[in-house]
Amino acid sequence: MKILLDTHVWVWSQERPEEIGARARGMLLDPDNDLYVSSISTLEIARMVAQGKLDFVKDMRQWVRDGLIALGAGNLHVHDETAIEAYSLKEPFHRDPADRVLVATARLNGCTLLSADRLILDYPYVRASDARE
Repeated sequence: MKILLDTHVWVWSQERPEEIGARARGMLLDPDNDLYVSSISTLEIARMVAQGKLDFVKDMRQWVRDGLIALGAGNLHVHDETAIEAYSLKEPFHRDPADRVLVATARLNGCTLLSADRLILDYPYVRASDARE
């Protein structure tokens, strides 16, 4: 299974793993699953660090590198097609641009989006799984 981590799930996996439920943890640890994070998540995390809403012991660049290695995760980049898909999603949906990009990325890459965001989990046009379960 291909799994795209929502931004908060990526942060939790490295900083607060107790937030992740047992089933979701099993998904992350299953060697048959391919894990991914989106470059939009890096943007979101960088914004939160710059605003003082998130703080890491290590440098942001090192945190990203170490986080990807620890998860064995690949990076999915935001391309033109992703941007177009993000605003072609059936409405009503999330107003948050980053969440729209995450859903578009999951859809275009055949991923299940691992999230605790109720708006994403309830959206019928993306495969999503609850990170708290």
